Amino acid sequence: MALQLNALTPSNPFSRFSRYIPPRTPNSSPLSLGFRCFSIPVALETTVPKRSEHYHYQPTIWDYDFVESLKSSFTGDTYSSRKEELKEEVKMMFEKAVGSSVQFELIILLERLGVGHLFEDEIKTSLNKIYDYKDKYMKDDLYSTALTFRIFRQHGFKVSQDVFKAYMDETGKFKESLCQDVKGILSLYEASHLVAGGEKILYEAISFTREHLKDIKGDTEPNLAAQVSRSLEIPLHWRMLRSEASWYMSVYETEKNMNPSLLQLAQLDFNMVQATLQRDLRNTSRWWRNLGVATKLNFARDRLVESFLWSVGIAYEPQYTRCREWLTKVMNFVLIIDDIYDVYGSLDELELFTDAVERWDCKAMDKLPYYTKICFLALYNTTNNMAYEVLKEKGWDILPYFTKAWVNFIKAMFVEAKWCNTGYTPTLEEYLNNGWLSSSGSVFLVHAFFATKQNITGEVLEGLDRNHDLLYCASMMFRLSNDVATSSAELERGDVASSIYCYMQETNASEGDARKHIRGLIMDTWKKLNRAIFESPFDPTFVNLSVNLARTSLFIYQYGDGLGVEDSKSKDHILSLIVNPVEIELNKTVEYVS
Repeated sequence: MALQLNALTPSNPFSRFSRYIPPRTPNSSPLSLGFRCFSIPVALETTVPKRSEHYHYQPTIWDYDFVESLKSSFTGDTYSSRKEELKEEVKMMFEKAVGSSVQFELIILLERLGVGHLFEDEIKTSLNKIYDYKDKYMKDDLYSTALTFRIFRQHGFKVSQDVFKAYMDETGKFKESLCQDVKGILSLYEASHLVAGGEKILYEAISFTREHLKDIKGDTEPNLAAQVSRSLEIPLHWRMLRSEASWYMSVYETEKNMNPSLLQLAQLDFNMVQATLQRDLRNTSRWWRNLGVATKLNFARDRLVESFLWSVGIAYEPQYTRCREWLTKVMNFVLIIDDIYDVYGSLDELELFTDAVERWDCKAMDKLPYYTKICFLALYNTTNNMAYEVLKEKGWDILPYFTKAWVNFIKAMFVEAKWCNTGYTPTLEEYLNNGWLSSSGSVFLVHAFFATKQNITGEVLEGLDRNHDLLYCASMMFRLSNDVATSSAELERGDVASSIYCYMQETNASEGDARKHIRGLIMDTWKKLNRAIFESPFDPTFVNLSVNLARTSLFIYQYGDGLGVEDSKSKDHILSLIVNPVEIELNKTVEYVS
């Protein structure tokens, strides 16, 4: 769909823009889209005039000189040539496996080892060819049936839960004899987490497999036992892809049927992609230091490296440099704005800032305190520059979508600030109707959409404008994961109530029961998100980005506040995924590794 955007007109699809959506109900009221950049005189005020006496975040543990010195040795033609050789070897494996159940195992291996992006065309062609004959591959055994079911659903194909009826008895329960097949019930456990709501067989499968996997004995093969333990913690479908690839390489290396070419390709590609990530992080670090916001607003979190890790979780593939850089910038602003609203600003100051962002006009800065002027102008200029890049390249004026996303987020933050300042505890429903927007998930996904050159149609733009379930569910996952990890700390410093606290107050439940209820909501949200995978107008690329946002939310908050507190887990993730390459020890690699 070719678009010529010289001005906003009724026929221009980008002109369908509203200033704010109360939860998922759009209206229309265009904003001013002018690009105007102003500077703030240093003499106006050079220090933040106040600091929270109750709470402040620790400085970043990452030295920016170190960050900007990161440089991988896995670059150059020698590594590229070896990688191409290995790709050809794996393609031959793929061709030999066509038409057999082995093909599905290979697809899973490629994706779990993190090299699925190298074989996207082959995987897509293969699945399209055999989809009409899928029943042929779902009758051999439980392992194969569940594996095939999971692959198809993950790639947006509709497959009925009825394929599992063959493994159930006349009472509608799974046969107890299946519990002897650990590999099979693990495969069923992973497949059942693609449940899309209202599917009783898959609900039963989750319950049945979890119960029996918890009871596996010590004589289970070590690698399989390790995978069972990891899946019971978080199922594979919910895991951040880059982290899973790093972990699974070490497991696959010890498998009896390990293919050296495939392992070597995974290790080499991991390190070569890491070289790209390091370059992107260096560039973003220089931008962040030059921007100077962190030094001026020293009450707020300075978490550039963790923000970059977040962007890697959403889009790690090497071609998505712009997406990672944009999302890292977005996260830095989200954290600063979150701290302004939750920790630092007075209600009157927040109202002025909210109005300035809603108007998206530098004239609105006149009444702002110095610290919010710094934040607003940095946000204004950065966002306008992103929109200008696309306007210059494609002729598309995407600024309305960016500003709308920011307005929705910031108005939701202001609602929470008013609740906190007035001592009002909302119901859980009230909280979540606002909370999916205050999570900032929709801000990330709107920026990711335009950063990755998505196919633009009227239906797609409508889905983006009206916050399709894909965006809503991913954002809700962000909110619920955040709450589970940070609710205790937020209550300690007097922040707005979380979903856990709202449920406790509304139902007089204990904290343990409230956490259990929120974990149930996380499961329900995944079901709805799974349905959106194959009921979405968006291209598979954007579907994957949205699902990756949900996965990354769980990953970042799995062991606590991975953005607020730079603990050992957060540091380990950054070291293993961004800083340190994996070791390559196979003989064929010796001549290529310096």
